[in-house]
Formats: sequence, structure tokens, C-alpha cells
Amino acid sequence: CISSQKCIDYPVKSILPSHGVCPLSEARWGVCWMNFQTLIISISVIAGVIIIAIFVCCFCCCKCENIGSKRSDERTERQTHLRKFRQEERKAEMRQRHEEMRLKYGLKKDNPYSKFENS
Repeated sequence: CISSQKCIDYPVKSILPSHGVCPLSEARWGVCWMNFQTLIISISVIAGVIIIAIFVCCFCCCKCENIGSKRSDERTERQTHLRKFRQEERKAEMRQRHEEMRLKYGLKKDNPYSKFENS
């Protein structure tokens, strides 16, 4: 304690030393130059900065994960669009082959009543 110039053991029963033993602003910790009040404030500030840093890291990770999922969604959408395009191409080729077969065997698609005329 600065005012009484006494070094006493830290009161283990309480977290903070009682005001009767020594005021908090005059208490020293471990060595004579380390003010106990300054030590508590410094540790609190450092802990606060660490907690904020952890929250910022978690936020950034979640945001990056969402960006990654958007990219994968875009990729999936492109693949789906490409599959539909290929399917339409195959359908068009199939229709063309069927039309060629109809022309080859004399079946015309234009007139739906042509089936009834031959009977």
C-alpha cells in the first residue's frame, strides 16, 4: 500500500482487497511499480479486445461461407441451365430424326386426318 508503505499478503478470501486494508487506487500487485487498479483495467481492456476479435473472426467466417455458398449456387444454376439446353438440343435432334423417318415412309405429320383417309 502506498499510503502506509506496508507490504502485506494479498487477502485470498476476496477477489478485490477490502478498502479497510488499502484503497484500490493505492494497492500494488506483485512489484512496487504495478498499480492493482491499472492492472485490472488493462486486463479488462485486453479481454474485451480479444472477445471483439473473436466475434469479428466469426462474422467474417460466416460471411465468407455465405459468399462461397452463393458461388456454388451460381455454379449449380449454370449447370442446370446447361443441362436444360443440352436436353432441348437432344429433343430437337430426335424430332428431326422422327420427321425424316416420316418423310422416308410417306407419313406426313401436317394433316392429322391422313390416317383416316387411307382406311
